[in-house]
Amino acid sequence: MLPVIALVGRPNVGKSTLFNRITRSRDALVADFPGLTRDRQYGDGRLGERPYIAIDTGGLTGENGDLEGMMARQAWQAVTEADLVFFMVDARDGLTALDQTVAAELRRTGKPCILVANKTDGIDETTVLVDFYTLGLGDPVPIAASHGRGVGALMELAMTRLPPAAAEASPVEAGDGSIRVAVVGRPNAGKSTLINRMLGEERVLVFDMPGTTRDSIFIPLRRDDVDYTLIDTAGVRRRARVQETVEKFSVIKTLQAIDAAHVVILVLDAQRQISEQDASLAGYITEKGRALIVAVNKWDGLDSHSRDTIREQLNRRLPFLDFATRTFISAKHGTGVGELFPQIRQAHESATRELSTPELTRILERAVQAHQPPLVRGRRIKLRYAHQGGRNPPVIVIHGNQTAAVPATYRRYLVNTFRTAMQLTGTPIRIEFKTGANPYQGRRNTLTPRQVKRKVRLKKHVAKKRR
Repeated sequence: MLPVIALVGRPNVGKSTLFNRITRSRDALVADFPGLTRDRQYGDGRLGERPYIAIDTGGLTGENGDLEGMMARQAWQAVTEADLVFFMVDARDGLTALDQTVAAELRRTGKPCILVANKTDGIDETTVLVDFYTLGLGDPVPIAASHGRGVGALMELAMTRLPPAAAEASPVEAGDGSIRVAVVGRPNAGKSTLINRMLGEERVLVFDMPGTTRDSIFIPLRRDDVDYTLIDTAGVRRRARVQETVEKFSVIKTLQAIDAAHVVILVLDAQRQISEQDASLAGYITEKGRALIVAVNKWDGLDSHSRDTIREQLNRRLPFLDFATRTFISAKHGTGVGELFPQIRQAHESATRELSTPELTRILERAVQAHQPPLVRGRRIKLRYAHQGGRNPPVIVIHGNQTAAVPATYRRYLVNTFRTAMQLTGTPIRIEFKTGANPYQGRRNTLTPRQVKRKVRLKKHVAKKRR
């Protein structure tokens, strides 16, 4: 799975600022699950070809109040989940008693740790960093997170400290030939029940209590001569509903499972309203470009009015999932579950299909003839040809002139045109525009004097005839 870096330390030492830097995100939250922003933030980062997940934690105060104690338990659980810990201290404040307490606890965990001294801009590093050596965590790495100074060197060092098991792909990720299917959704939506129904046996622990699943479970399955790997994941819920701290940290396993999957089944509970958590999770799946099947569970027993309400909510709250396959099932009784396997194969085939350049170009030409791109400063946007730029999800690269000015509405029109023409079902399509260089840009006038005179005479003649 992706390596995990946890950021811990006292309040106001710059953890969130560094988090924003290493995830390249201003809002410091990639997986926007409501209720988690106050105490936990998840973000994806990448250094060269090395992806990772970063966790921002609440400040450790040393107090035992309800809120402070809960935040401390979450921070230490994050340390348990992490492959590497950034212990952040404030170089301007110097070494504090709380820093010493946290450092002692970190040494007891045995986790790989890098001591990060923040806010070193404008001060004598040699003088202020001396005291931090007494923490016994190695050489402090000086940075200024607000300005980005030293962050690159810090991340280079972090890549060398990651354990081999975290840095290398698992056998499942490495490509065993199977279709990896992650089953995700809110707690108690019926994910584990659906897994068991698909397997035909009680392979996964099922209990009528939200949050039973604590980790992602990879289960091989062969059906109709096709190999699958089903990934059962823990549910994601609002903080106010969480009773056990360990449940919160299963969120990161869910995000990793989505990253590792070819196809994601988003399980919705038909007996509950479609919530912000459902929409946020669906948005994360779409952002990752995964093929998607929306499985509305507990469909049996609903009256026609309730079914119409759910359909209306799907259209209103999840309009960006127009590419996804929808199916209505009962995991408990097996209704509609058998239809999932053909849908998985079709979504996987669409996401990984090889698209030919001549066919993509012909579709583009027909689309442009049917609906011309808009004018930009009196000039028409010209789209010349298209080719495939990637798979899972399909990436279509379109070359032309003034492509940077293509509006979002025309981009959506092209996406829908390609999806319909290529019959791509269950997968998002990404379009990238590239503008070719102007061959005449920078050229000097190469006309001969005679050609220049002839051009001037022609212009005068045309102007005289117009008068």
